[in-house]
Amino acid sequence: MKTIKILIGLFIVFGLFSCTKDFVEINKNPNAITSEEASAKYFVTNPQYKLYAPDRYPYWRAHLIHVDRYSGHFTFGFHSCWWSDELGYSYHSSYTNAAWGWLEGYFGNLNNFMGLTGPGGDFENEYMYAAGKIIKGLYYQMFTDIFGEIPYSEAGVEGIDLPKFDTQAEIYQGIIADLDDAMATIGSTLKTGDGVEDMAENDLFCGGDLQKWKKLANTLKLRMALRAYGAEGATWAEAAIDAALSAPLLDEADGDILIEKDTEITQWNAACYGDIWFNFGAGSDWNVGEVLINYLRDNNDPRLEKYAKPAEGGTFPFTRPDEGINPDGYANFSKRINFIANIIDNATGGDFTFTEWPDSAEISVPENTYYIGQPSRLNNKIKSMARHEFFSDPTDIVIQKKQEGKPIFPEIVLTVAESYFLQAEAALLGFGSGLGGGSIQQLYQSGLTAAMALWGTAPTADFQSSPMWTLTGTTGEQLEQISIQRWIALYTDGFEAWSIVRESGYPAALAAGVSDIDIFGLGDINGDYPTRMRYGTQVQSTNLDNYNAAVLRQGADVQNTQLWWAKKVK
Repeated sequence: MKTIKILIGLFIVFGLFSCTKDFVEINKNPNAITSEEASAKYFVTNPQYKLYAPDRYPYWRAHLIHVDRYSGHFTFGFHSCWWSDELGYSYHSSYTNAAWGWLEGYFGNLNNFMGLTGPGGDFENEYMYAAGKIIKGLYYQMFTDIFGEIPYSEAGVEGIDLPKFDTQAEIYQGIIADLDDAMATIGSTLKTGDGVEDMAENDLFCGGDLQKWKKLANTLKLRMALRAYGAEGATWAEAAIDAALSAPLLDEADGDILIEKDTEITQWNAACYGDIWFNFGAGSDWNVGEVLINYLRDNNDPRLEKYAKPAEGGTFPFTRPDEGINPDGYANFSKRINFIANIIDNATGGDFTFTEWPDSAEISVPENTYYIGQPSRLNNKIKSMARHEFFSDPTDIVIQKKQEGKPIFPEIVLTVAESYFLQAEAALLGFGSGLGGGSIQQLYQSGLTAAMALWGTAPTADFQSSPMWTLTGTTGEQLEQISIQRWIALYTDGFEAWSIVRESGYPAALAAGVSDIDIFGLGDINGDYPTRMRYGTQVQSTNLDNYNAAVLRQGADVQNTQLWWAKKVK
């Protein structure tokens, strides 16, 4: 993404809607945009990047504090962190409000583009409007999968100030209908028009390639139909799955849908992980999750070194607290230090030193040698023992700061890998005929290959010898393998990775939640795995009656109320 695309969009907005005297002045400027050059293409960039790379406020509070950690990919709660890893599992209104406010407020950007390009719009263009419907589908799928019921059918409708909340079943069906309309409109058309009508250089998703947009829409349709499959009343899902499998899906020919990270744009316009990692010191840093590291390490997955760094290591002493000052710390000292030692033992194969005396202990870990993931949801009681140096950081490309001329890993919209994994899942469930008549195994392994290619690597001989390379066992066990690989492939996309766990129940170590109060923070949901986020308090103060109606249908406004499609997590 180039900063200039965004700046041009802002300039156009100003130029089109400023007063007459400004317009006269602009006409005197040889570099100004004339009426012949004005186009809706300048308005597509904003709703694209704001959905996947919002400013630092939601990037920190929606992404890192909530979904990136619900997904199990990242963890807080090490010794120098500002918080325990219970943060986000215990309700905090300002953090939740940031997530709700970002997604609720996003609607205006998209609605503006849809209004300009739709029937009767100032820049009416049926193909740009079709692209807008696909962006709308991506937006509402994310929005509803986080909170459940949300305003949808009445959102943005003229004359309706307090839109009703729609059920997830209604929203899913509405999105799929829009995707079908968009694909039908695109047909065999290649681009949105000629000259100023061609949005190619301003299109961050597909570079103006309408056939790639069509594949994006169809792959999103398959994702949603499979997620709905088996949910109450979702009898329509089977037909949607069949229809998606009979049309083109994302593949290597067109490539992944990604947003290149702009290395210069301000963090208050479009943020990245580095805008948080380097702005606040060690207190706001994070580690890579234990479950993710273990799957990668134990299966010789070449993505391990792409996702994480070896733990810094070092030698650290620990002292049993005074019994009179901290009786719990005194009583559970041995239990907690042994818990940490066992994590390190498993990761290093015993290549570390652990010594425990009656009132103290010492752990020594080889420096920059082993990949060690931090367990999720560690509480404040064990926090001082969870040294940041014991666990793996994300790699530089994930947390790279801006303005250093170095690449930053792009934002994931939808990938070829997920397309293949979805096809493999559908085939296991009895849908479709497979990859060009090929096998479920081919679909699955094509997904693995594409997932690794995204990170600049490929399946190695060691990985191909691991249990993860080949689907085996019962249908259920093979579905588990596919779900886990989808989850691994979605690293840095916590929103969708979290949905995989809620949808499938895998990885089971995450979906099972936690229960040991001496080690873990149970949060407000008694250790359950979070299945949604609570609504923002803004909607309660502005749209209370419709909020209450949604809660009455869906269930209590708490984090463990199960969503309509979340069939596996109880």
